[in-house]
Amino acid sequence: KDRQRNQVSTAEVRIGPMRLTQDPIQVLLIFAKEDSQSDGFWWACDRAGYRCNIARTPESALECFLDKHHEIIVIDHRQDQHFDAEAVCRSIRATNPSEHTVILAVVSHMLSFILFLFQRFMENSSITACYNELIQIEHGEVRSQFKLRACNSIFTALDHCHEAIEITSDDHVIQYVNPAFERMMGYHKGELIGKELTELPKSDQNRADLLDTINTCIKKGKIHKIHRDSGDKSQTESHSFRYKNRRKESIDVKSITSRSSDAPSLQNRRYPSMARIHSMTIEAPITKVINIINAAQENSPVTVAEALDRVLEILRTTELYSPQLGTKDEDPHTSDLVGGLMTVNVKYVHSHLSLPITINDVPPCIAQLLDNEESWDFNIFELEAVTHKRPLVYLGLKVFARFGVCEFLNCSEATLRAWLQVIEANYHSSNSYHNSTHAADVLHATAFFLGKERVKGSLDHLDEVAALIAATVHDVDHPGRTNSFLCNAGSELAVLYNDTAVLESHHTALAFQLTAKDNKCNIFKNIDRTHYRTLRQAIIDMVLATEMTKHFEHVNKFVNSINKPMAAEESSDCECNPIGKNFPENQILIKRMMIKCADVANPCRPLEMCIEWAGRISEEYFAQTDEEKRQGLPVVMPVFDRNTCSIPKSQISFIDYFITDMFDAWDAFAHLPALMQHLADNYKHWKMLDELKCKSLRLPSDS
Repeated sequence: KDRQRNQVSTAEVRIGPMRLTQDPIQVLLIFAKEDSQSDGFWWACDRAGYRCNIARTPESALECFLDKHHEIIVIDHRQDQHFDAEAVCRSIRATNPSEHTVILAVVSHMLSFILFLFQRFMENSSITACYNELIQIEHGEVRSQFKLRACNSIFTALDHCHEAIEITSDDHVIQYVNPAFERMMGYHKGELIGKELTELPKSDQNRADLLDTINTCIKKGKIHKIHRDSGDKSQTESHSFRYKNRRKESIDVKSITSRSSDAPSLQNRRYPSMARIHSMTIEAPITKVINIINAAQENSPVTVAEALDRVLEILRTTELYSPQLGTKDEDPHTSDLVGGLMTVNVKYVHSHLSLPITINDVPPCIAQLLDNEESWDFNIFELEAVTHKRPLVYLGLKVFARFGVCEFLNCSEATLRAWLQVIEANYHSSNSYHNSTHAADVLHATAFFLGKERVKGSLDHLDEVAALIAATVHDVDHPGRTNSFLCNAGSELAVLYNDTAVLESHHTALAFQLTAKDNKCNIFKNIDRTHYRTLRQAIIDMVLATEMTKHFEHVNKFVNSINKPMAAEESSDCECNPIGKNFPENQILIKRMMIKCADVANPCRPLEMCIEWAGRISEEYFAQTDEEKRQGLPVVMPVFDRNTCSIPKSQISFIDYFITDMFDAWDAFAHLPALMQHLADNYKHWKMLDELKCKSLRLPSDS
């Protein structure tokens, strides 16, 4: 029950020089039944100009309080047959808004025990008595709580002020310092608060003359900025609050929260700590950058220092290369793909099928198809058909032989055949998309990319072998569901890998487990430990790179570290070694980019293959949505409902958001004109279907 009066009062509250306007007090009356006592408080609220709500049940009381955040609650504690007043009080006190709420219990004359959960009001239905009690509470606890909230906002402003500020007692004992003061003095606030200014620890940053300057500023009662010039002489510069050096932009609440709670960032800004970091022999590149910026800040003008503060804040985040989603977020197909790709009890198969025959004795129909495997237009679906859904073994034998994998690993062809068979047996043929045909397709694309001159000139033989193995195992034992599905379902894999890169971690772990389980298929058994560890790390890194949450990070690193330097070298006609030969970190970026492009190259295949892949991935997503609905799980990609989905729209969104930029960057490095032409043609196909309002893979007349 909510009874609002026409006239409500606002109050002006002063805190020192501050003049604040307090909104009308809100009162919640919790009475099971209307009686003279509830009416007395109601009319008292009316006289005082308070807003008043009345609740009859504990549930409605809690709901009303969470909506209005009342400053005063009056609860009927005279009788317990209607509700337990103490239980209601506890439920309200368990909420965050109740921190600033006063609860008053109306008790009968016979109740003499002490109430710990609320204040006590002896039953009195007189409007004057109720009015006096409310006014007393307003000018006591309520007004004090309001001032405390105002003080919190003041300290938030001081924490983010770029001027050095301290608050001391009359005896000059430090009670508060802001982060700017900590940076200037070179000490954390824990080392300063509670000490007299004369007791401050001495350092290069707070010499005696600097302390004298600070004390002078305090005595004058003015706001000063304190600089250190290049000659280590301190000077003060007085500023007024009005207009001068005022920040023009508003402060983001998220930034305030992150910065105010960012203890490591304060430690990074301490000068003694920075000196220790500078002396470290092992230093990350990002640390070097932060150190350089910190050094530049010391003698920079205020505006430059503020800009560098913002730079440091950005550099300290973990998502340096991930863009903030803008208008693309408004496209449901894009947001569903991002959610599904970027955010099961599994049975492993150790195959006992007969080994395939050697690569030199394959059936003519398969051999004829494999003659064309070096072409980008190689039809993997034809190989899938003639091999009875076992394309990975046959294509693997041919590709691995071409790249000398057995020679590098010092293993026999029989061992390689056994390994390929075990890996393929652990792909799920029941998956419409993530099966061994997809693995063979990614292997084919990887081998094609490895044949490009610039890629070939940038990678070593070990890199090539690692890339081919990674492509072969990158989706082994894929359950046909996304990482987000597994996390929402609380699957064993999600629990095992802490909801992080669940499938990709599983693919690599299982691949090495299967390889080591049987000596007959252990392709690594004859290589030395050093080569094995290097090879293993490269394989793991590439498979983990296929996880889509770090998609933009990998692409942007490739553009900034490979594309841009390469373009600069070409424009200056500099004859340099192929990129990556002298920079192992660049080789890693190239391998990541290569397997990422191979993994999602479907839109760059000839049109008929592109259409087939689009149908298969859509069917797998449809099946996931069906299962999510059956199990009552969150639907990760609601647009992939088989009854309403527009496949052309989903393909357009996928190409726009994930494919175009990545393949533009990869093409600039590897030179892939045929792929880019297929991509353009396929995009036109999907756009045409979308414009014609066709939701299927083809126009009905093309079927």
